[in-house]
Amino acid sequence: MRPEGRTFTETARRAQIVAAAVDTLAELGYAQTSLARIAERIGVSKGVISYHFASKEELLQAVFADVLARAGAYVRPRVEAESTARGMLRAMIESNVDFMGEYRRDMVALFEVAVNTRRADSSPNPAAAEMSRETAAVTTRLLASGQAKEEFRADFDPRAMAMAIRAAIDAVPPALARDPEFDARHYARELADLFDVATRSHG
Repeated sequence: MRPEGRTFTETARRAQIVAAAVDTLAELGYAQTSLARIAERIGVSKGVISYHFASKEELLQAVFADVLARAGAYVRPRVEAESTARGMLRAMIESNVDFMGEYRRDMVALFEVAVNTRRADSSPNPAAAEMSRETAAVTTRLLASGQAKEEFRADFDPRAMAMAIRAAIDAVPPALARDPEFDARHYARELADLFDVATRSHG
């Protein structure tokens, strides 16, 4: 069985629609992305899109979830392959940014969704807010574990350092959107070196 009892054909069509939404967001931005434009891109009627997604908002949340799932599948094994906290921190930073550079259009689309979809009370996109909380918590635990093992110096606040790391990683999608020449791989290595120096134990 496919998710929610969908057939293989329905699942494939949804994936095609999500991919077209990514391309449309990356090229035109959130404001100019519509169900009609996405339908036109893949040569179907708007009704086909509406059959699978009740609204633009539902489709764009599917885009958000799809990109995040693929990012997790890309990052997780690289981090888990490391045996030390210091190695895991470097792998986490580099693989996050490497994914962003390798899947530039997906990340630009994700950025467009994250900054342009908000709740009725103007609070941030709940999926984006949850992602931010979760990644900060995971990084905080990694840093605290490294301090306990004396791989990281003991005199920094793990939560503050985790927030700084996340902010530096989250600066990449807008940079990709603004600058087609932005070198994500170089940035990844520089960032990993920077936080390695900032956290490592000198004992």
